[in-house]
Amino acid sequence: MKYHLECTNCGSIFESDYASQVCLKCSGILEVVYDGRMPKIGSINYFWDMEKAMPSGRYTHFYLGNTPSIKSKDRGNLRLKLEFLNPTHSFKDRGSAIEVAKAAEYGFKEVACASTGNMAYSITYYAKLYGLKAKVFISDNANEDKINDIKSVGDADVHKVDGDFTKAQGMALEYSKKRNVFLCGDYCYRKEGQKTIAYEICNSGTAPENIIVPVGNATLLSATYKALTEMKKSGSIKSMPRIMAVQSDKCKPLVDAYSSGSKIKYRKPMTSADAIAVGYPTYGEQGIEAIRKTNGKAVSVSEDSLRREQKRFLKDYGLVAELASVSTIAAFDKLKLKGSTVAVITGSNV
Repeated sequence: MKYHLECTNCGSIFESDYASQVCLKCSGILEVVYDGRMPKIGSINYFWDMEKAMPSGRYTHFYLGNTPSIKSKDRGNLRLKLEFLNPTHSFKDRGSAIEVAKAAEYGFKEVACASTGNMAYSITYYAKLYGLKAKVFISDNANEDKINDIKSVGDADVHKVDGDFTKAQGMALEYSKKRNVFLCGDYCYRKEGQKTIAYEICNSGTAPENIIVPVGNATLLSATYKALTEMKKSGSIKSMPRIMAVQSDKCKPLVDAYSSGSKIKYRKPMTSADAIAVGYPTYGEQGIEAIRKTNGKAVSVSEDSLRREQKRFLKDYGLVAELASVSTIAAFDKLKLKGSTVAVITGSNV
């Protein structure tokens, strides 16, 4: 689809050949805005069947996405979307495949990103496929196994940050400006890739009543709403699912803001669920809007419930899921949802 970019902060408009995901005027994040009616997506059998609902570009059709959705063994109205069956074992591949392709299209030789682990692993993987270098900024208390995964897949320079994801994000931004490299991460092109999860969930026009997503930077939350809005306008679905957001009670800046009706405030991450250990979500305000406009809810769950669900998931399915991933199952039980529901199981890098 032909598109342009709009700054969510100052409203500046850039054409699609603008080689950044950040506004040059105010450093605000950009949004992909399509120049025409969104197409109706039919049956999806392949990730790239959704390319016509993505930004036009020069993409190599690597295999990813089209992950299975399985019925819960003991929760009758719940299905589980297994995103850890992507190439680097998390949903991050959907966004990385789009934004790294854009970096290559614009002629960059290097990408930079901040990450809690999964995103950097994914970006490094796709950077290698496109022949690019990768600079990674990651908290010094990040999971060592994830750091080893990042180092194993490509030409990645891993810089440990004395601080959390929010500090790493600032350092990645500064590095990209000084070195003229393409800034990857939780920005507009990633959002366009990640919205394909919702397209697959609603494949062939069958939409559930509820979709539960874990929240770190709230990119997936915002992307889910964007996808549902597009599908509703194009006639691909008849009704909008309610979006449910979940965080750990040891890191819940979005839940706190949603519950109090206030602006999001930074909260120091204290959760063991490293994939959602984000103190100030980039897409937090958009995420809250998504919840409210779909009559959804935002809840937090305990660390004990995450560990309990992780063990139960392994016992029931013989599969490993991260603590952040099973937060959606814990939220399902807490919310006591009765309608058809899909919980996104985002990753298994643990």
